[in-house]
Parts: sequence; structure tokens; C-alpha cells
Amino acid sequence: MAVFTEGMPCWADAQLPDLAAGKRFYGDLFGWTYGRDAGEQHGHRTDAFLDGKRVAALVPKRDGRMPTTWGVYFATDDIVRTARKIGEAGGQVITAPVPVGRSGTTALAADPGGAVFGLWQKGEQAGFEVRNEPGSFCWTEVYTREKDAVDRFYAEVFGFQGTALPDEAIDYLLWSPAGTEPGEDTAIGGRSVITDAFPAEMPGHFLVYFSVADCDATAEAVTRLGGRVTAPPFDIPYGRMAVLTDDQGAAFAVLAEPGAASGAPGRPGE
Repeated sequence: MAVFTEGMPCWADAQLPDLAAGKRFYGDLFGWTYGRDAGEQHGHRTDAFLDGKRVAALVPKRDGRMPTTWGVYFATDDIVRTARKIGEAGGQVITAPVPVGRSGTTALAADPGGAVFGLWQKGEQAGFEVRNEPGSFCWTEVYTREKDAVDRFYAEVFGFQGTALPDEAIDYLLWSPAGTEPGEDTAIGGRSVITDAFPAEMPGHFLVYFSVADCDATAEAVTRLGGRVTAPPFDIPYGRMAVLTDDQGAAFAVLAEPGAASGAPGRPGE
């Protein structure tokens, strides 16, 4: 079983209005196959697999007012304690901890800037069974307008240690787990800032990244499959990335980096 230390991104799912369409889109894009419908009790969640290993889940939206979005979940050894810390640190628990069969226990929360994320306390399932390989999760970052409050929040809740990028023109903080040496080598996520370059109505949110072998080819495939390219492929110090939207409106990013196929960790930092 994969080991996820406190605060590590351990799972991601997409809330979609049309589950069948989502399965076709990501099946064509990433080569995912799918498990059985988890049933009404678990929201008809369907796990996605890459070469037989769990990489994510697709979930049909129960309420049309809910956003169509990719969400990320952070690992915790004690979900009740973490939920309490979220409230004490200025965040909000949206849904209280609830068991997901024997798989584990989950909850949804929001940080002081309004970005929604999940918690996961493992049972029989720890989370991702493969990461940092083409077609699987490799990175996440929160975009916020409340950077000071948000930086304090994640430090208090998960013990994240922040490292600023060397480029002072980019307001970005790399997150390293508690007990590690802060820096690029240990980073598991990051905090970015919603600047004037973004729409004024954009709320705080997380962006989920998937590793790909070819960023440009993936962006072209997204367009062919009915999605949109929000930020065309561009180079960053960690490889080549793009921000995309699927054919139902869920945003995600892709990163092609040296060593992606061999499982090197992705640290977009932008």
C-alpha cells in the first residue's frame, strides 16, 4: 500500500454533470479504464485506472449548482483532529468526516480564501496507486487572493513549510511536509496568487496537474475531444505545461517534464 504522510496530496476526483462523457474524454486523453459504479450510497463514484492502478475518480454531480471541477484530497492520520484544526485556523469544514465503506473516511473543507479541498484518512485504500507517470497525478497548487491568511492556514493545519521561488517576480510558495528539509526536492504542492491577469470573478481554487509525455500533443488532443486550451503550452523551469478544460468545463493542468516516465516528482512552481 502506498504511504502518504500527513498533508500529502493522496487523491483527486472530478465532479461532472455527465459521467459517461467524462469516462470517454479521459479514457481517450490519458488511456484510463474504469472500475464499477460504487453505487448510490457513495455517489456513484467510479475509479479510474492506469495499467490496472488507481489514479483518480469521476463522480456525477448530484446538484447542478455545484461546480464542475477537479478536486484534490490531502492525507491525514486523524481526520476528526484535522477537521477541528481547520476551523481553529480560520477555515471551514463543509462536510463532516464520513466513512466511504471500508476504503477510508473523507471530508470536504475550505481554506480562508475559499479554496475547497478534501481530506482522506485511509482504510483499505491509501489513495493514488501510481503518481508522476504519464496519465497520473503529479502536482497541485492553490490559487488565492488571501495569501497571508492562506499561508498561515496550511502551516497550522498540515505543518507545511514554505519556500519562495528564486524569481521574485513570481509570488509562489512551494510546500514541503513537516519534518522534511524545505525546498524543491521535498515539495508536494504550492501556493500561487490570483493576480489581475485572472478574471475578477475567479474564486480561490486548487489546480490539479497530470503528468504527460508530450504537453503539446495533449493540448491538441483536448481540443479534438471537445475541451479547451486555457493556457497554451509554455516552458517553465520544471518542464512544459498547459492549463486545459475538459468538454464539460472542469479545469486541470498537464506537465511534461524530464524524467516524468520514470516517476520523478513534478514541481511546476508557476
